[in-house]
Amino acid sequence: MTATVTWGSGPLARAAALLHTLLVVELCLLVTAAPTVAVPVLLDRDASNVPLLALAAVPLGPALSAAVYALRHRGRDLADLSPARAFWRGYRMNVRAVLLLWLPWLGWAALAGTSLGHPEAAGVPRWWSAALVALAAGSLLWQANALVIASLYEFRARDTARLAAWFLIRTPAVTLGTAGLAFAAGAVVVLGSEAVLALFAVVFAGALLTVSNPMRAEIEKRFTR
Repeated sequence: MTATVTWGSGPLARAAALLHTLLVVELCLLVTAAPTVAVPVLLDRDASNVPLLALAAVPLGPALSAAVYALRHRGRDLADLSPARAFWRGYRMNVRAVLLLWLPWLGWAALAGTSLGHPEAAGVPRWWSAALVALAAGSLLWQANALVIASLYEFRARDTARLAAWFLIRTPAVTLGTAGLAFAAGAVVVLGSEAVLALFAVVFAGALLTVSNPMRAEIEKRFTR
C-alpha cells in the first residue's frame, strides 16, 4: 500500500515546501557536481590550473541542468514534494544534450583562460586580450541560454546553439539578468570562496530559471507545440 502525503496550501506550508525543494535539489546538485566543488578548493588560484578547473567543471553542466529542470517542475506543481525524483529524471533526460554544447564551451573557456593568464607566453597582444575577455563574457551568456534551453526543451544541438545566440539579442532583459547573476557569482568567489558559491548553487539555478522567463515564454509560443 502506498501512503498518500497531503500538504497544506497556506503560506507556511508553501514556504516549507519550497525550502524542502531547495535543500533536496542543492544536495543532489552537490553530489553530481562533487569534482567541480572540490577541485577549486584544493587548487591555488593560478592560471596554470585553468585546464584542471575546466576538466573538473565537466559534471557541473548536467548537474545545473537537472537543478533547473527540477525547479521548473516544482514551479508547475507546487504540491509535488519529490524534488529528488524530478532532479534525477531531468539528469537522465538532458545529460547528453547538455554535454554536446557544454564540453566544447569548456574547451574554449580553458583555452581563453590560459591565454589570458599567460599573455606573454601565448604571444597575445593587449588589444586581443581585451577582445578575448569580451568574447569569453559573451560565450558565458550564450552558454547560460543554451543550458536552460537544453534542460527544458527538445531541440537538436545546433538548433539549441542558434536559439541561445539569437536570444542574446532578442531578449536583452534575459541577457542583462544573466550577466548580473554571473557578476554576483564572481563576487561571491572573490569575496568568499568557491565553496560558498557551491552552497548557494541552487539559488543561482533558481535565479537563472526566473531570469529566463521571457526567453522561455517566447520559445513556448513560437517554437514548441
